[in-house]
Amino acid sequence: MCQTFDVSERRACRALQQPRSTQRYEPAEDAQERRLVRRMLELVRERPRFGYRRITKLLRREGWIVNFKRVYRLWKQEGLKVPKKQRKKRALGGVKRRLHRATHKDHVWAWDFIFDRTTSGRSLKWLSIVDEYTRECLTLEVGRHFRSDDVLDVLRDLFVIRGVPRHIRSDNGPEFIAKAIRTWLTNSNVKTLYIPPGAPWENGSAESFHSRLRDEFLNAEEFDNLAHASVLSTTWKLDYNHRRPHSALEYQTPAEFAATWGGGRNSAPARSARLRSVAAPTRRDCSMTQTQT
Repeated sequence: MCQTFDVSERRACRALQQPRSTQRYEPAEDAQERRLVRRMLELVRERPRFGYRRITKLLRREGWIVNFKRVYRLWKQEGLKVPKKQRKKRALGGVKRRLHRATHKDHVWAWDFIFDRTTSGRSLKWLSIVDEYTRECLTLEVGRHFRSDDVLDVLRDLFVIRGVPRHIRSDNGPEFIAKAIRTWLTNSNVKTLYIPPGAPWENGSAESFHSRLRDEFLNAEEFDNLAHASVLSTTWKLDYNHRRPHSALEYQTPAEFAATWGGGRNSAPARSARLRSVAAPTRRDCSMTQTQT
């Protein structure tokens, strides 16, 4: 206005009824917020597929007193955005109720295979086993190929370390329906749950885990050889279980949630009731947090 009408600042402020102190106010820089933004950007570089909610949880673990709204404001201010994935459309039709939903730890495990390649173009094959209740990744083995004997070796070691589940869910792949595996599981009192052909959503826990595995690990790493892939897989598995906040567990890690589980198989409460004890912060809590920061 001063430039357009060639008037002084005093006269322009009087015409607009605006105090001159407001016109001349310059916000003071917040050193703590600069450090917060710097740390937030470091975490984003380390975990480019994490959104602001998981980044907030990681910051809180490090001792920062912040809430989701503040991190979201800084997230938008820095122009950060996680690219959206292109999801496949599910065919329309009736949806059958999922049988044997996990109700406690080691009730139902899910296993499946996922593939990738080394930098030289040679194929790699991962075998993953997930606890459907605690969302823990129990096994993430990589090899050039897996025969039924190889799968049995993995199961034997896991049963000794972890214990025996009641059910194990899989598709109808040749490694899972092999007679040797079915006989061994039957002798171990483990019931097999085979999903219908062409219905991968029936094994939703494995599909969801593989989506995270593909998005955050396989698409982000290059594997020189089998040994390199094995080392990176072990590191990512430990990070997934012990550091990565899981949205289905109210942003606890799978290991933290599994540690809260207790009692016998039949005495475990539902996961929703257990998660209510880790409730999201209320509006009052958020306002108090903002006051402290």
